[in-house]
Amino acid sequence: MRIALGQFNAVVGDLSGNIEKMKSMWAGAVEAGADLVIFPELAVCGYPPEDLVYKRQFLDDNRTAVETLAAACPAKTIVVGFVESVNGTAFNAAAVIQDGRIAETYQKRELPNYGVFDERRYFRPGNRPVLVELAGLNIVLTICEDLWEIEWLKRFYTESGPFDLLLNISASPFHMGKFDERGRIITRCSKAFNCAVAYCNLVGCQDELVFDGQSILADSSGHIVTRARAFEEDLLIADVTRAEENVTVASTQPNAAPPEGPLDEIYHALVLGTRDYARKNGFKKVLLGLSGGIDSAVTAAVAVAALGAENVLGITMPSRFNSPETIADAKKVADNLGIELLTIPIEPILTPFSKSLGADPRWDDKGIAYENLQSRIRGTILMSLSNQIGALVLTTGNKSETSVGYSTLYGDTAGGFAVIKDVLKTMVYRLATYMNAKAGRELIPSDVITRPPSAELRPDQKDADSLPDYDLLDEIIKGYVEKDLSARELVASGLPAKDVERVIRLIDQNEYKRRQSPPGVRITPKAFGKDRRLPITNRYTTTIPRP
Repeated sequence: MRIALGQFNAVVGDLSGNIEKMKSMWAGAVEAGADLVIFPELAVCGYPPEDLVYKRQFLDDNRTAVETLAAACPAKTIVVGFVESVNGTAFNAAAVIQDGRIAETYQKRELPNYGVFDERRYFRPGNRPVLVELAGLNIVLTICEDLWEIEWLKRFYTESGPFDLLLNISASPFHMGKFDERGRIITRCSKAFNCAVAYCNLVGCQDELVFDGQSILADSSGHIVTRARAFEEDLLIADVTRAEENVTVASTQPNAAPPEGPLDEIYHALVLGTRDYARKNGFKKVLLGLSGGIDSAVTAAVAVAALGAENVLGITMPSRFNSPETIADAKKVADNLGIELLTIPIEPILTPFSKSLGADPRWDDKGIAYENLQSRIRGTILMSLSNQIGALVLTTGNKSETSVGYSTLYGDTAGGFAVIKDVLKTMVYRLATYMNAKAGRELIPSDVITRPPSAELRPDQKDADSLPDYDLLDEIIKGYVEKDLSARELVASGLPAKDVERVIRLIDQNEYKRRQSPPGVRITPKAFGKDRRLPITNRYTTTIPRP
């Protein structure tokens, strides 16, 4: 039997557009001789549809869209994900389409409700296994999380008898190392059931979530025979054959090259996330503040890769606190990337603004409020230009700064999309070096990479004046935010108690800032946003016992 896995970039809510993409992929699969064509989880409506599921018309339109696909694609067998409504109850379902009609539906049993997943809020679990016979092979259906719960899966299909192929349609969000996790699960599953596994994953970005594709076909020995491209649409075709006690998989096309390590994965996730967020929300152009620092340089480089240099506008907004070196580096970054650079000095705005605030005798130009005023002026400039020219503002704050609130509300947090929101500062530096190596030239000037970071809001300011060294800070953030370790556990691991307490206090105190910041690309197992939802008003603290 020849099988085709159609991983494509679905848009949430664009039912007709998603159907058209699947019709095109189906035609290509049929031309290649496929007997079975597979599309991802909730491919009809996009993933995750969230509260659209509560709209009755949305549920009706899902069914109509599947019927439209069935009527347009009568040849061969199709399996496609959609939201099924049964007597007002919604299910995350897979439709089996044969002879131009919906012949069978499978309803997802294991509904994840952790991290970024809220499926139990929207769907009821199914309770009926579905087995399809096609081209002499017995095939069972699963959806995403079903595959990860292998002991349940054994019980669920225990009465179905042996089968040859397990299909899994999925919308599995990317984070670093996710492909290896999936590979282990698929290998374990194929060995447990002595069957081939066809895993079809979504690709594209939906708000903060990136789906990396990399659909997989594995044989019954657990060997991953072929994989689809990473972070791109692809049609993966292979032949599946039962040969005595084993099920073999033979690819009909060259195997897609995997990402070249974690930095390559992160880079492509950021590029795809930025491109899709802008384009799916109607923006052709983006703009950002170019400070001459590492964060804005990396963000600009990602934006250029995502949208093209002609669609990226850099704004440099110097004050008397900006050094000649950073001002020059902002221009150098723009020149290296080939983007337009607009210079708008803020000193002519800052001076009268501060003078007006002097109506309150408590105002002065020496403290943090004055520093933040500079950032808020810059934020206003960016948002005003955004309104005027219709370009999306990209913010440039990284995860380290976002964690501890080293940012100005309505200043550098003002914008529509936070490209490196989930990238720790130490990783930002590594990305800069990686991007230069990838380009084979200096996109990001070496001075930008080696200069000590500074907000440049007062004379001789350095990040190290306000924060621990970034190597230490990022270790604490990874432990406390991404691994949910307590202060005690962090100190027991060898991190200094004083810094641990201080950083944790800053993280907890700045939830209100994060709640008002724009969405950004998720690249770690736990990002701020859907992954980590803590109360703003919160007096719980994780303390370190004193000797």
